[in-house]
Amino acid sequence: MAEETKKGDDGTTTDMYNFEAAEILVNEAQLLPIAEAAPIYEQLLCTFPTAAKYWKQYVEAHMAVNNDEVTKQIFSRCLLNCLHISLWRCYINFIRKVNEKKGHEGLEETRKAFDFMLNYVGYDVASGPVWLDYISFLKSLPASTSQEESHRMTSVRKVYQRAIVTPTHHVEQLWKDYEQFENSVSRTLAKGLISEYQPKFNSAKAVYRERKKFLDEIDWNTLAVPPTGSYKEEQQCMAWKRLLIFEKGNPQRVDSASANRRITFSYEQCLMYLYHYPDIWYDYATWHASSGSVDSAVKIFQRALKALPDSELLKYAYAELEESRGAIQPAKRIYESLLASSPSETSLAHIQFIRFLRRTEGIEAARKYFLEARKSPSCTYHVFVAYAMMVFCVDKDPKVAHNVFEAGLKRFMNEPGYILEYADFLCRLNDDRNVRALFERALSSLPPEKSVEVWKRFSQFEWTYGDLASMLKVEERMKEALSQTVEEGSTALENTLYDVIPRYSFMDLRPCSFKDLDYLARQEWLVKNINKRVDKSNLPNGVNIMGGDKNSIGVTTNSKMLPLSTKVVYPDTSRMVIYDPRQTLGSEIPVASTSGTTSGLAPVGSGTKAVDDIMKVISPALATFITNLPVIEGPFPDVDLVISILQQSSIPTGQIGKPAGSFQQLPAGQGPSTSDLSGSSKTRMNNGPSSRLPRDGPLGKRKNLDRQEDDETTTVQSRPLPKDVFRLRQMHRGRGTGLAASQTGSAASGGSVLSGEQSVSND
Repeated sequence: MAEETKKGDDGTTTDMYNFEAAEILVNEAQLLPIAEAAPIYEQLLCTFPTAAKYWKQYVEAHMAVNNDEVTKQIFSRCLLNCLHISLWRCYINFIRKVNEKKGHEGLEETRKAFDFMLNYVGYDVASGPVWLDYISFLKSLPASTSQEESHRMTSVRKVYQRAIVTPTHHVEQLWKDYEQFENSVSRTLAKGLISEYQPKFNSAKAVYRERKKFLDEIDWNTLAVPPTGSYKEEQQCMAWKRLLIFEKGNPQRVDSASANRRITFSYEQCLMYLYHYPDIWYDYATWHASSGSVDSAVKIFQRALKALPDSELLKYAYAELEESRGAIQPAKRIYESLLASSPSETSLAHIQFIRFLRRTEGIEAARKYFLEARKSPSCTYHVFVAYAMMVFCVDKDPKVAHNVFEAGLKRFMNEPGYILEYADFLCRLNDDRNVRALFERALSSLPPEKSVEVWKRFSQFEWTYGDLASMLKVEERMKEALSQTVEEGSTALENTLYDVIPRYSFMDLRPCSFKDLDYLARQEWLVKNINKRVDKSNLPNGVNIMGGDKNSIGVTTNSKMLPLSTKVVYPDTSRMVIYDPRQTLGSEIPVASTSGTTSGLAPVGSGTKAVDDIMKVISPALATFITNLPVIEGPFPDVDLVISILQQSSIPTGQIGKPAGSFQQLPAGQGPSTSDLSGSSKTRMNNGPSSRLPRDGPLGKRKNLDRQEDDETTTVQSRPLPKDVFRLRQMHRGRGTGLAASQTGSAASGGSVLSGEQSVSND
């Protein structure tokens, strides 16, 4: 749905549903006299007709200057469409103020206003203060006789009993007040009434807790704007729909009338914020219709079309409802409004109106309207096809249908879609002679670029119903005709095995496997581009020209007859380049491979200066780590092993900024020894100027290291060590006094795990 826009003062196009701009306007209006502020409020409320806070500010501005008549008119415009507690409390305050000095008559008017208010917003979870105000008002009514006193107590009791079964924020306070009220009137009567309403109160309290979970997900400070597809809007829409589903389940198990009032209230509140969502309007109307209140559904549709006058879907749904209940004339008026208001959709409106007239007034009325519609300059071939097929299928009159198609052919000979529909109709009549004649007539007038689908359908017809000679002849003609649309030098006229597949396929049955289909489709594409210089990356699925990947997907030229394979395409790993930050532009670094030969890497980066700049910006520890990384080409290392070594290692602070000299790679298939994991790496962790032995000596250091490693294993970034390392640590912890000797032997081990040299433990 397109959002409406307007021109700002600076000439730029601004969004009329801009929330910030609306807030600025309403803040300015509050500072102006009501005569000057009224046009601003009217403009805002025309854009946001369900914004309760704007209505409240507008009406309060009139109340401040005692414009009672204007205030009443504003309330009559907004109350029933804005079921918001703050707005309705403003209304009841106005009523009490107006009737304050009218004596008994004024009190009666105020009581009726309270009843009117609670019938509409009494189900709101925030309506507790309203119930309390109403009870206080009833208690304050004068009672000069015992009969009036009894009537007043009865009225208070009824309101209390309604309030304590309504799930609100103040339901527990209302229950306590009710208990006190009943006990103050009669303790004997109170015991029976309290025991009767206790389960109902408990049910209301439980439902309140459940309902509050749904209400907390809703943003009550937003304005009603057309949907833009943003994440926040979708979340709000789903939150409202979850609340509506909850309410439709009747969680409080009340009678159907009360449940329907509760659901109606929820829909009305939802439309305050999702005013421009047609699906909410439709759900609301259909819920009324399914509940047996068709008249209410009609009113909802009328409100929906007032809110969304350009919604074609809602108009069709409204016409469908009117037709389903026998209101033919209202439905006809809706269709006529569609024809008058949607020039871009005139053909669809013509078709649906013809079908409506056929259902309600008979085929003769539909025929008369078709004869008028065909004269319209905006009438497309779809109207001819729809009417002809209706006559053929409903009236069982193939002759009239054939005449309609022929009449349309004079006007839509250059429309491939119409030719194909006409051919399908003739196939239903088993009129193969006229089918071939139609194809010949159409192909003689259609330009080559528009005749592709017609040629395909002609070929398919011959494959299905013709003989072999006619089949091959049509294919040759098709290739010759379509060869004019391809570039010079292509081999479109040559026959390939790929052309045989559609001849001997039926529905989803094919004379070859998916693998063969992929291969032949790829070869077909390559042959068509045989004289072009094609980069490997531009090939379908990114595979080599000489030998296709076994998992590649075929590129079919006839997607209707040959569906594509659904297999996964994997990247071509042979073209991947190993990244090395020390490489310079135009130079190559020899890397020791597992086979003993050297191979250069492709230049990566933007030169030595760029690499130096990057190394300056990063932290010193990270720079040292990067400069000490070996260049690896070949088998991937064990990730768990590398992470375990990194977790046990510490980068020496004295080596920061020194470039790595040479790196020797581990021999293929050979990993670090046990002493490397337990001794050499731990020895490196203790090196450096910052390392200081604690006062407890080596054993105390070991405890600190164990504690540090235990802390590290609890982090999200840590990963489990290999099982052999874990067992080795357990063994070391069990040795006790032999632990220091094990560390010393490990420190004396020759070599480094990172350098790939073997280390020999002295343990």
